[in-house]
Amino acid sequence: MTGKRGATISFCLCADDFALTPGVSRGILEALEAGRVNATSVLTTRPYWPEGAKTLRSFKAKADIGLHLNLTLGRPLGLMPQLAADGKLPNISTLVWASMNCTLPEAEIAQEIIRQLDQFISRFGAWPDFVDGHQHVQILPQIRSALFRCLTELGLAGKIWLRSSGDRPFAILQRGIELPKALGIAWFGRGFAKEAAAQGFPVNDSFAGFSNFDPRADYARVFSAYLRASGRHPLIMCHPGLSDDELVALDPATLSRERELDFLLSPAFPALLAAKGAELIRLSQQLL
Repeated sequence: MTGKRGATISFCLCADDFALTPGVSRGILEALEAGRVNATSVLTTRPYWPEGAKTLRSFKAKADIGLHLNLTLGRPLGLMPQLAADGKLPNISTLVWASMNCTLPEAEIAQEIIRQLDQFISRFGAWPDFVDGHQHVQILPQIRSALFRCLTELGLAGKIWLRSSGDRPFAILQRGIELPKALGIAWFGRGFAKEAAAQGFPVNDSFAGFSNFDPRADYARVFSAYLRASGRHPLIMCHPGLSDDELVALDPATLSRERELDFLLSPAFPALLAAKGAELIRLSQQLL
């Protein structure tokens, strides 16, 4: 979708979790095809990524395709005897606690970051346009350091952008959506944007899209709030998709993904953007 000329808000809308399940990928592909999102980040640790990569290649010129760094869901791509001793990645609470206490195995994490990047490029045929993280792991201390180091050693500084999952407290309060979650992640991610910029990696300068994944929510009203207090380079995350049996077994966000997809594909979405003077724009075109 291309917004009207002279739009007052130009933002990137990123669909997270591509390759999580076949249904999630199909829903995101529908949104990409319709031009209703202009970025997606992929889970290269999932078994559906190799097939999904084939379908995403046709969108390379239309959308930013990024790596959804995963350190909390399922199994890593390689052995991680300290972080995933039983072969399974830890939950987000365990990861955050270890990060705050500086007890994460950075070298082990760096190796997994490289594996996930390698899996991306080997299947997609190009480097990701950006990197973000499943459950925002990329912003955590120690993990961010390993990420910056890996990307710099690969010569990607100035060539890709990174997601900053935090925002100014004033902006978060202006939106009034999922305040504890949004403020908490902003606190964990404090300093991330400055550190990324110092390493040569541009970032978005405002961030919205937090949700409680309630399928009964009025997503149009919620999305309208996401557009408040935008910065110069805003990023909004979303989680559209089609629910399937695997998603039900894997993730609490099921029917809410279908509700988001329904809204994005409906006439109500472009009508809302027109009313707000908003348009979609790829962050790679603004930041790089």
